[in-house]
Amino acid sequence: MAADSHSHVPALLETIGAEVSSHLERLLEPPSADVAPIYEAMRYSIAAGGKRFRPALVLLTARMLGADDAAAMPAACAIEMIHTYSLIHDDLPAMDNDDLRRGRPTSHKVFGEAMAILAGDALLTEAFVVLSRPNARLSADQQIRVVHELASAAGACGMASGQVADLQAERDPSCPFGVETIHRLKTGRMIEAAVTMGAVLGGAGAEDLGRLRDYGRSVGLAFQIADDILDTQATTDQMGKTAGKDAAQGKRTYVSQFGLAEAKRRAADELALALAALRPFGDRSHSLADLARFCVERRA
Repeated sequence: MAADSHSHVPALLETIGAEVSSHLERLLEPPSADVAPIYEAMRYSIAAGGKRFRPALVLLTARMLGADDAAAMPAACAIEMIHTYSLIHDDLPAMDNDDLRRGRPTSHKVFGEAMAILAGDALLTEAFVVLSRPNARLSADQQIRVVHELASAAGACGMASGQVADLQAERDPSCPFGVETIHRLKTGRMIEAAVTMGAVLGGAGAEDLGRLRDYGRSVGLAFQIADDILDTQATTDQMGKTAGKDAAQGKRTYVSQFGLAEAKRRAADELALALAALRPFGDRSHSLADLARFCVERRA
């Protein structure tokens, strides 16, 4: 495969990101002046952008299986809402205590800690309002399965526990949580869910669903290993958040635990597993394959 096989991915993400952002803007229009203050804080963090990587996985997986965007867009928006809530809370002084996110001051620096907490809570909850609205293109079973997948990925057996493990490992060197456990829960589980949600929305059978879950699981870990590498090599301007902070805070990363060369090798191994999981889908999966390559080889 040519080294630049994923060169079109930034443009693809930009196109999908614009579509998702447009939908999010409409979904987060305050319904009345009474609730406008919290919507302002919610919209501030949503509007900061980012790669919209998780929504892209939902949409591209669903498209590969023949579903249209009208069926998958609510799930794409919902997962971005939950991802944004997690970033708002991660940045709080009680957690990672960061002042910069996506190139802008973090929510608590603009609105205060209390409003930032509430904006995150509201985004988390609103995601399930969006997912549970009637959608004529989906069966009730599909909607229930998608709600269950996203809730499971974000909750106590997914992202929330990943954040707990990350904080405990940072504060207590004897903490038993390994870096792979932290990464698979905190970051990987939501990326896996994005792919699996897209698969459910596309009507995947059990065998294809399993293959796509394997793909998402490997991409999720590879994505976070790549982030670990970027934290040591990219600048704050490139990343849109404070570079070098993982090392400064003593976080467990693949680079701190295994060194840079081994971290790169393990990211490549996970990429290979992701691409292998896609092979049965043939040429239909080229966008997902290129997205996996991009997430490992990106520079910011």
